[in-house]
Amino acid sequence: MGFYSFLLDQNPILTVSLTAWLVAQISKTIINCLLMKRFDAERLWGAGGMPSSHSALVCSMLVATGKEMGTRSPLFAIAFVLAAIVMYDAMGVRRAAGEQAKVLNQMLFDWMDQNKQLFPNAKQTKELKEMLGHTPIEVLSGALLGIIIGFLIPVM
Repeated sequence: MGFYSFLLDQNPILTVSLTAWLVAQISKTIINCLLMKRFDAERLWGAGGMPSSHSALVCSMLVATGKEMGTRSPLFAIAFVLAAIVMYDAMGVRRAAGEQAKVLNQMLFDWMDQNKQLFPNAKQTKELKEMLGHTPIEVLSGALLGIIIGFLIPVM
């Protein structure tokens, strides 16, 4: 707890943000473990899944910046714009890339399955990462988590 107090004293906005990210990643790992009935360590640092740790991080940063600098400060405006871009990107570009990876992985799997006789020594290559982006509910849950943590942890 001493290191956490030190970090909070040194940079409260960063501390709040990293705390929200960590809580989201741990929550994501637990939720994934309950749904899949197995532990996947990659969920502790990987992108995608419920809740969005990116959204939790930027929303907690937004709230902490507002609490420390005021909502009329230029830093709050920058934090707001960054949060909007990160959450939009998570639901848009990154989610689309994940959906494309699913299709490409399936195409490769089907092609290799159909051509076993032509290429008997061919091995399944490493699959493209499919969990990249987020559904709107994953982004919303991460945003709410970040906002709650931003309000719960004192920054002054």
